[in-house]
Amino acid sequence: MNYLSVENISKSYGMKILFEEISFGLDAGQKIALIGINGSGKTSLLKVLSGEEGADGGSIIFRNDIRVGVLKQNPDFEGNAYVWDYLMSADKEEIKALKRYEALLNIDNPSPNQQDALQQAIENIDTLKAWDYEVKIKQILTKLHIDYLDKPISFLSGGQRKRVALAKILIDEPELLILDEPTNHLDMDSIEWLEKYLSGSKQAVLMVTHDRYFLDHVTNEIFELENGQLFQYKGNFEYYLEAKAEREERLNVQAAKAKKLLKIELEWLRRSPKARTTKSRSRIKAAEDLKVSARKKFQPTKMNFKTEERRLGGKILELQNLSKAYGDLKILDNFSYSFRRKERIGIIGPNGVGKTTFLKMLVEEERYNSGKIIKGTTVSYGYYRQGGLTFKPGQKVIDIIRDVAETITLDKGKVFTATEFLYHFRFNREMQFSNVENLSGGEKRRLYLVQILIQNPNFLILDEPTNDLDLLTLSTLESFLLGYKGCLIIVSHDRYFMDKLVDHVFVFKGEGQIKDYPGNYTQYQGWAKKEAEEKAKIAQAAKVKTKKPKPKKERKRKLSYKEKKEYEQLEVELVNLEDRQAELEDLLQSGETDFQKLTEWTKEMEKVSESLDEVMMRWMELDEIANG
Repeated sequence: MNYLSVENISKSYGMKILFEEISFGLDAGQKIALIGINGSGKTSLLKVLSGEEGADGGSIIFRNDIRVGVLKQNPDFEGNAYVWDYLMSADKEEIKALKRYEALLNIDNPSPNQQDALQQAIENIDTLKAWDYEVKIKQILTKLHIDYLDKPISFLSGGQRKRVALAKILIDEPELLILDEPTNHLDMDSIEWLEKYLSGSKQAVLMVTHDRYFLDHVTNEIFELENGQLFQYKGNFEYYLEAKAEREERLNVQAAKAKKLLKIELEWLRRSPKARTTKSRSRIKAAEDLKVSARKKFQPTKMNFKTEERRLGGKILELQNLSKAYGDLKILDNFSYSFRRKERIGIIGPNGVGKTTFLKMLVEEERYNSGKIIKGTTVSYGYYRQGGLTFKPGQKVIDIIRDVAETITLDKGKVFTATEFLYHFRFNREMQFSNVENLSGGEKRRLYLVQILIQNPNFLILDEPTNDLDLLTLSTLESFLLGYKGCLIIVSHDRYFMDKLVDHVFVFKGEGQIKDYPGNYTQYQGWAKKEAEEKAKIAQAAKVKTKKPKPKKERKRKLSYKEKKEYEQLEVELVNLEDRQAELEDLLQSGETDFQKLTEWTKEMEKVSESLDEVMMRWMELDEIANG
């Protein structure tokens, strides 16, 4: 079943053509990743499809009864709605039924008519299976860490707004999803959950993403925007790279042939008489076409970089008993570490646990409460911040780089000029001499990256370098970093990027606790899962199980009003107890070595589990009556 048909659409801004007469379709259940270098028109294409902007020509036809959910890269919201009201504003029968039920449930001393209405509301919810829908809503909010339901949206940060917008789309359950960077502002646990959610969904998806694991696990088809054209590849990202390289190699061969033919034609044109016969005019036209073909030369998608090693002394960077807190929020608690040469450390953990604050302390931009940082005299930092590039009005791209360095020396004495280095990060000559303010957001991030790398520091710190970078730039960056010989620290939610580049991880677990794990992200996740399973077995074995008498079977009846209230309260208690059980499991898996704390948590786990059994038993009794 076809959901979307796009025929010969074009879009340009002034003289810049983003795409020209491109066509494609999208069917039910089809999941497509849209990729291309920054500035190639990916976001503009999504805006055209969603109706936010118009196309210059062509047609876009959606199936009549299809519902479309659009997630913008930077969502905007009308009015000043509260988060919960916005999330529950979907035009779905399940949500209407739940709202009706909540309104009746909150009436003090209900009249007989209101009690009957409440009973009807409950029956309507049962018919629509809205209880299951409510559970789904709670799961979405929990997995996306949306715990600020009573706040106005205007008070939220950019990352919080993005998560709210994503949650609304998932709650609405449209048949077609158009998503622009859905993993931005999500931590790794949320990304992995969203990945499973979308890959298991029957919805059609067209999305822009820079996360390659996410791309491979959710989609099986890639659309690439390049030089105004749309190329389609059926397969994962690795297949795309191979197919793209083959296509570009064929075009390079054709360009070389065109260059030779062009030389012959130019010689003929110089020798031919000035009179313009039909034959000569056709050859002139052919020569012009050859010029275009001869210029179509592509640089390799994968680059091999090895930078010249800058000396690091015996002492690099030593952290001694560092502590840092903002009020009750602990960032570091008595943390010590000595950095060694050529270390590659990845930093992971939920949003808000202090990863960026830790980086700022290393470069002395943030003070710590106690402890000491000793920096070696030969250490030269390169720090890629989340804030991005700063520039002056009218400043050219090439000047941004030349102000830092005219050249960078690679391994074996090879030297790249600023122009050559920019070219390898996909800034052609025209872009290099354009004003920085004319670049897209992603292009500015790419330029900022080049500005940091051309310094060739011996201690490189990258804070979320993959955000807003296109996949081809990420491949180039990975090639550069694989040949980098200094110390490297990376904070990133991009699991593929981390797995490829780091050899051990600092896991920020909250409350100032950091675990140093010798391995990459995927290896740590495997270890953590096994640890959780082992500790769950220990906790299960420690339970004192008491047999509960089976409830006597009663004649089929309906819940009384008092039992309905108890039934609702038990559902709340179950959620709270399950949440606390999960918190305790996390604490027991945190690597804590304090025996007293572990004992206290284990005892509380036993009590919570017993309470959970009792509450669940009573809830099941009432649920059997309600749904028997």
